[in-house]
Formats: sequence, C-alpha cells, structure tokens
Amino acid sequence: MKKNMFAILGLLVLATLVITQCAPAEAPAPETVVETVVVTEKEEVIVTKEVEVEVEVPVEMEAEPVEIVLWTKEGEADGGLQFVQSLADAYTALNPHVTFEVVNKDVETLREDFLTAGLAGALPDLLWTVNDHAGPFTDAELVLAVDDLFDLDMYVDSALAAARLGGQTWGVPIANGNHLMLLYNKDLIEEAPMDTDELFAKGAELTSGDTYGLVWNQTEPFWLVPWLGGFGGAVFAEDGKTPTLNTPEMAATLQFLYDMKYTAGIIPPESDYDGADTLFKEGKAAMIINGDWSLGGYKDALGDKLGVARIPMVTATGEYPKPYTSGVYFMMPYTLEGAELDAVKGFVDFVTSANNQALMIAKLNRLPALKAALEDPLITSDPILKGSADQMVVGTPMPTVSEMRCNWDGMKPEMQAVLADTKTPEEATEAMQAAAETCIASLE
Repeated sequence: MKKNMFAILGLLVLATLVITQCAPAEAPAPETVVETVVVTEKEEVIVTKEVEVEVEVPVEMEAEPVEIVLWTKEGEADGGLQFVQSLADAYTALNPHVTFEVVNKDVETLREDFLTAGLAGALPDLLWTVNDHAGPFTDAELVLAVDDLFDLDMYVDSALAAARLGGQTWGVPIANGNHLMLLYNKDLIEEAPMDTDELFAKGAELTSGDTYGLVWNQTEPFWLVPWLGGFGGAVFAEDGKTPTLNTPEMAATLQFLYDMKYTAGIIPPESDYDGADTLFKEGKAAMIINGDWSLGGYKDALGDKLGVARIPMVTATGEYPKPYTSGVYFMMPYTLEGAELDAVKGFVDFVTSANNQALMIAKLNRLPALKAALEDPLITSDPILKGSADQMVVGTPMPTVSEMRCNWDGMKPEMQAVLADTKTPEEATEAMQAAAETCIASLE
C-alpha cells in the first residue's frame, strides 16, 4: 500500500514589507516575498515548496477628518453625559481623525428634534437613546436597520428584541434594563417594604414635615405603568396596538396613586423628576422609585447606605408591579454613509466592547447588553446590580409601536389631573382612552 505524504495546507508568508507614508505619494514598486504554497508533484503525493511572487505593498493613506454629531439622552445628574463624553474622547485619542460633538437632549426633546431634523434634512450622525424611539423613527423612515452592519449575536436577546420591528433590528444595545425599581436609604429604613400595605404603613411613619416616606416623578405616566401591571392591567390589547386605558384595572391604579398621596399622605404634594431626585439625595426621602440610570448618582450620594429592591407587591392582587424594560441603544440615521458610517460603526463597536461594558457597569451601575459582560464580577458580586436584575425579571418589554406615543400622551394629563384632585379615576380613564384613540386615528 502506497504511503501518502501530507504537509500543512495553508499559506505562510515568510517575509513581508509594509511601507507607511502619507498621501499623496507614488505607489511603491512591488516587493518580492517568499510564500509557501501547495503544489502537486505526483498524483498521490502532496508537498509544499517555496516560490517567489510579487505583491503590491500597501500605502497607508492619511485619513480624512470626520466629525460625528452625537445626540444623547444621557444627562449630567447621574454621570451619564460625562461617561458618553469620556468614551468619545477616548475614541478620538485612538482615532485622531474622528472627533465628536456630544449634544445632550432629554428623551422627549430628542424624539421631537430628530423628527424635525428629518424634515429639514439636517439629521445628526448618531443617537444614544431609548428603544421606544424605534417606532416613530421607523415610521418616518429616518433610521437604518443594523442587522447587516453589526454582529448582533454578541448581544443579549431580550435587549435586541426590544429594538425589533417588522422583522428588522433598529438599534444596537448599549445597556439592558432601563427599568424602574425601589431604592431606599438604609439610614432611614433598614429594609424595603414587601407589599403596598407595608409601604403605606412604613411610609406614614417616615413622613414628617419636609421629609417623606416615598418620592417619585408624579408628572410622567412611565411611573404609573408598573402599578398598572401590578393591578393586572396593560395599555394595549393582545394585538399590541389597540389602547386599553378605560378599564377597571386602570381606574384601580389611579385610585391607588390618589390614596398614596391624599389618604396615606406619604408622597409630596408635588414632585417632578428633579424634585424627587433632590429629596432622595438630600436624605429627605426614605425611598424613591427611579430607574437603573440613576444608580450611579445615588451610589455616589449614599454609598453603602443605598438599598435596591423590587417595587412592593400590590396587596390587593398579590402581583408585583411590572415596570417597562428596554435599554439604551445606538440608532443611526438613514443618511449615514461613507467615512461617517465607518467612523460610527467603529465607535459603536468600541463602546460595546467587553472592556467598556465593564466600565459602564462600574461607572453607571447599569446592566450590560453584551452577553460576555453579564458574567463580570462587577455584577455577580454587587448587591445593587443584583437588586436591579431582580426587579428586571418581573418587568415587561416596553412597546415600540408608534401607537404607544398616543398612549403616553393620553395618560399623562389624566394622571396629573387625578393627582391634582381635579378628576376622578373613572373620569380620567375615559378621557385617556378617547385621547389615545383620536391620536391613533390621526396616524392612519
């Protein structure tokens, strides 16, 4: 039996020469290098031999300057804006031809301004925003699908799902969660209440003068939604587009919020986001309902006195409140191309690398969107992040359809009216439903 001789199959470049110079310049002459190639000398014998070939020597061209205008929903209060700017600066240090203009806009302003900029043909180059913007931005055909631009298999499935519409993915996830939870000051309350009866009882004990048992943003329905879930309600029917705001569950939720303010008296007469945030940081509120984006700021303010827990179970139903979960995403305008697209892709990969995801955990205490970062000890050994993750598992994905905007706009003034004691819960639910239906009809 004849023996076959096999060598390693492949291509081994034994010598190469790369000449680096700035453009403009004449292309250098081809260089002679020695390569190992596979040749067949006999029918049954495969060997390798070295041959000389000529190869073109690449010339490194000087990159053209690229400025990226980045709009971000991150603010200064929790260090988010500073974190974004630090990443932009770090990327520029590695890629001097790419510079950034980082512009902070609150979530609603960013949405409105991006839609307006689309009409004016003056879109920014990159967005750092929330997943529920995918609906209006895709309806307006202003953003790119990212399925073919990035390796999405690297990211957490639930984070990707929150940015999918019509079978395509419209954002690259940066952080996972973006959910509300209960945070408490251990100097004022040792353990978080387990249910709403205990919340009201402990809250009443802790409320005196200008100090309150609980604070939260009373101006936005994002803070209403978890309680609605706890009372067994939802903002849409099973089709995901038909509003279900005029329901007994919504009425019960509004009555509960009314009782929290006027019967139990554990929250301030008025409080927007900044007001609630300030009271908690100053030690004038024992508990606050706020999102994972706030953890960094509260950890700085309270240190090891900060506690994190689920929002207390609704005693009347035995159900936990269900905050919306989503995350923070990069979204790209449809106009992005050429050098700007290349720079943006590089920056997105940079920000969502394992090292920078770990840095985000350390700086902002947010759950990462990169699968590889989930096993980081910064999460597994941190009670704050573990508490955040415990809340997230009982949350519900935030709808990304455009009809959700109509629900938000319908709920907001009516929730405020109930908390101002100018409407009953039943009157408010009817008005919510009517406003949402009218708004949705105008979309069609």
